Amino acid sequence: MYKDFKSRVKVKAELEDAFAAFINPFTIELWSGYPAVMSDEPNSEFSLWEGDIVGKILEVEDQKKIVQEWYFGEQTDASIVTLKFFEQGGSKVQIDLEHTNIPEEAFDDIVEGWNDYYLGAIKTFLEVQ
Repeated sequence: MYKDFKSRVKVKAELEDAFAAFINPFTIELWSGYPAVMSDEPNSEFSLWEGDIVGKILEVEDQKKIVQEWYFGEQTDASIVTLKFFEQGGSKVQIDLEHTNIPEEAFDDIVEGWNDYYLGAIKTFLEVQ
């Protein structure tokens, strides 16, 4: 069985900086504390947290959207992460997250990871700058 997760976070930051926090390996390393393999090239593979999260970039629209496939073993239905970025004015950005087809046994860990270690860490990093 699979589950889906949706979230929305608002960050006090410039759109360019918020987008870079998800796609630029140097920026990712700054907020995560770990080396990152990430690219904005479709069909390139990525790796975060020393391989704890791995997958493939499916689509990148600069400062608008990132679509990734996350790998979970031999899963038949792709687990897709879609991030959409919306400028809110006054140096604020809304980031909408949709993560589909998360294996049920990994769901709680993935949700905690998104809230605490991914979106939460990015919000803290960007707002302290």
